[in-house]
Amino acid sequence: MLAILKREINSFFSTSVGFLVIALFLTLNSLLLWFIPGEFNILDNGFADLSSFFIIVPWIFLFLIPAVTMKAFSEEKKMGTFELLATKPISLKNIVLGKYFGAIILIYLALMPTTIYIIAISKLTNNSSGWDIGSTIGSYIGLFFLILAYTAIGIFTSTISKNQIVAFICSVFLCLFIFYGFDTISYFIQIPFFEINTLGMKSHFDNISRGIVDTRDLIYFMSVSVFFLILTSINLRKD
Repeated sequence: MLAILKREINSFFSTSVGFLVIALFLTLNSLLLWFIPGEFNILDNGFADLSSFFIIVPWIFLFLIPAVTMKAFSEEKKMGTFELLATKPISLKNIVLGKYFGAIILIYLALMPTTIYIIAISKLTNNSSGWDIGSTIGSYIGLFFLILAYTAIGIFTSTISKNQIVAFICSVFLCLFIFYGFDTISYFIQIPFFEINTLGMKSHFDNISRGIVDTRDLIYFMSVSVFFLILTSINLRKD
C-alpha cells in the first residue's frame, strides 16, 4: 500500500495538480470569507466566528474532491496501466487503499492552512469567549470525516468509466445526493418514528459541528467510506 501511496503523492506534486488543488481551495475560501461582500463574508456579518467557513467548505469539497479522484482508476484503465499494476505483487485492497489515502492526504494538506483563520478570528475578538472553540474543533473533525466519505465515493466512481469527466459528474451527483438529498426528501416525505435526513451526511456533519462528537456520527461516516471502498474493489474485480 505504501508504494501506491507514494506513487499517488508523487503524481500529484510532480505536476501542478497538487499545488493547483491547494491554491484553488485556499483562494476560493479566502475570497468568499474575507473579500467578496455577501452573507459568507465574516467582516460583513459582524460575528467573529467560522460558521460561514464550515457552511461553504462542504460545497467546495463537493466539486474539488471529485476533481482530485476522477482519474484515480479511470486514467489507469484508459492508459492500460491498471492491468500492469494488477500484475505486481500488490493486493487489490492495497491498490485501492493506496490511491484512497493518497487523495485524502492531498485534501488534508489543502485544509491545514485554513487553521490560520482561527488565529484571525481570535484577533477579531476582545476576549477568549468571543467565539465557540468547541464548535470550531467539532466542525474540523466533521470535515475530516466528510473528506473520508467524499473521497471514497470519488474513488468508486473513477472505476465506473474510463472517461474522467463521466467519473467526475457521477461523483458530484452521488456526493450531492448523499450529503443533501435526504434532507430535501425529508421535507416531502415523513415516516413515523424515523427521520429520513439521518441517512444523509449533512445531518451527521451538522451534529459534529455543534461541538458534540457522537460516536454514531463518526461510525456513519466510516460506514459510508468502507461501503464505497468495498464497491470499488468489487468493480475492479469485475474488470
